[in-house]
Amino acid sequence: MSEVYNHKVDICSLGLILFELMCPILQSGSNHEKQKGKAVLLCDKQTDGSFLVHHFLSFYLKGGCKVCFLGLVQSFNHYSLVAQKLGVQLSAAREKGQLVFLEGLRSSLDSLLTEQQDSRSPTPSPFEFLSSPDTSLNCLYEFVRVSLSETSESTWKFPVLIIDDLSVLLSLGVSAVNILNFMHYCRATICSKFMGNVVMLVHNTEDLEDEENNFVVKSLSHQCHLILQVEGLTTGYCKDIHGQLTMTCRSPSPVKSERNITKIFQYKIQDKNVNFFARGTSSSVL
Repeated sequence: MSEVYNHKVDICSLGLILFELMCPILQSGSNHEKQKGKAVLLCDKQTDGSFLVHHFLSFYLKGGCKVCFLGLVQSFNHYSLVAQKLGVQLSAAREKGQLVFLEGLRSSLDSLLTEQQDSRSPTPSPFEFLSSPDTSLNCLYEFVRVSLSETSESTWKFPVLIIDDLSVLLSLGVSAVNILNFMHYCRATICSKFMGNVVMLVHNTEDLEDEENNFVVKSLSHQCHLILQVEGLTTGYCKDIHGQLTMTCRSPSPVKSERNITKIFQYKIQDKNVNFFARGTSSSVL
């Protein structure tokens, strides 16, 4: 592949392009079997990487997959408005059962209020851990498992879990170990048992010396098949270049030289598009 990659793409096509660029085992776009059982880690460093989350959400819904989305950062209306720009109706997808959306902002408050009013609720809340952050995330895992366990192959292609974002759980007092245990069970169930995919966003805070967050990032980096890290420019703001995207595909090959494939691009986010180009080839530089 040529090192000069200057391509203006619809953001909903970004996922397939990334898979084709980074993972030779996924180059057959028509063979969905090769796209199953993958874990994708999204990281952002000194910039906002949420555009990748919006992309993957729209990408999998358009692709006919059953999606469980843990929106821990924004409201459903926020995700819905962005998805509309990308050509996807989240409300319609939720009504027909393709999308299971957990709104963290509302559900966490409801969980706390319900606990105060009636501690004998027959159905445990996915956010039951808020009453004791040291406990496991078993209730949240059960919510994910049940949401995706009834995925019909005749209706949907395969199940997908998307999390935005794991760093919020650390802010709520959940330990790094419990978060990693939660992700281990999610990957074992969804990727291995259900043959689906997992996509998760976590902030890279290595410059801030956040030991627990850094431990989560490093641990997940060794467990995921594809790592996409976006970061701001070290030179500061530029109207023509919004940041840098590093894509790393981890290969199962035992040969060290073939283990990882890494490519680095710069990008510019537009209203409905993302412009990718090799470093130093932006129109503002040439």
